[in-house]
Amino acid sequence: MSTQRSTRTKRTTALLALTAAAGLALTACGTGEPVAAPAGAAGKGGAQAALPKEDVAAGVKKNEAAAKLLPAEVRQRGSLTLATSVGTPPSSAYLPDGKTVVGLDADFAQAVGKALGLEVKTEIAGFEVILPALGSGKYDLGMGNFGVTEERRKTIDFVTYINDGQGFAARADTKLTDITDLTRLCGLKVATGAGTTFERTLEKNKERCGKAGKEPYEVNVFSDTSAAWLALQQGRSDVLMSTINGIRYAVTQQPGTKFLNEYRRLDVGFAFKKGSALTPAFQAAVNGLKADGTYDRILKKWGVTASGIAESRISPPEIPAPTK
Repeated sequence: MSTQRSTRTKRTTALLALTAAAGLALTACGTGEPVAAPAGAAGKGGAQAALPKEDVAAGVKKNEAAAKLLPAEVRQRGSLTLATSVGTPPSSAYLPDGKTVVGLDADFAQAVGKALGLEVKTEIAGFEVILPALGSGKYDLGMGNFGVTEERRKTIDFVTYINDGQGFAARADTKLTDITDLTRLCGLKVATGAGTTFERTLEKNKERCGKAGKEPYEVNVFSDTSAAWLALQQGRSDVLMSTINGIRYAVTQQPGTKFLNEYRRLDVGFAFKKGSALTPAFQAAVNGLKADGTYDRILKKWGVTASGIAESRISPPEIPAPTK
């Protein structure tokens, strides 16, 4: 099996054109049924969907009980450094100015910061470097639609705020109907993101094709989400594996592609170094946002109400993978 990693320098022009034309905009997720896109979203053949700009965190007041759970030195400093990656909505995206980051993650970071009475200083970082950097103390926390897995729980603590997961997309002319068993990928080229749970899932299970007497699938890894979609559209990949939320709406924006199915669900959380004293305060803040209605307003803004969780938890066990 061969693995390729995309380079931005070779594809910059193509990726910009793809993003503008395809409108990698707001996603919606659910439990397998299509859901409505946020207001202003365009369908296939339409203009690029507009990103919502409503400030849903404007009315958030300080949660004194949650703030008291912060370490004394953090309360005194009054700020935290957040590392976040920028991918595609609803998690995160740039506005047309190319520097303002918006999305589900940005809204939750702003809302939790207000609830804790802290300034959240955001730094943009590559998805694959954020979790390792937390252990070094470079950042206080990270965001990037990080799914909670047993492997990650060994070195990272999480405070959950939504539920997302793994899904598949393909070109509209594919004969595939769904991918409920990874052996259905045998003999195909699968595009996915670098350093993601998707890449690990695919690599962990690639030997299953040989055991089934079939040709192995090939994993094509990209550091840029748009590059993975471009490979799918151009036929260099047969299937794309990414977030359920990210795929559902993206296919409505990109002619010639379709959502296949959800594969598995994962809790998604703020990420911290193992043993961080910040987690109880963040958990209390997220649950406070649920109680005052801010949580639901954020999900509704980004069209992902089906990704809501009953309560925030600290490093819960990984949701089991399909048994097939």
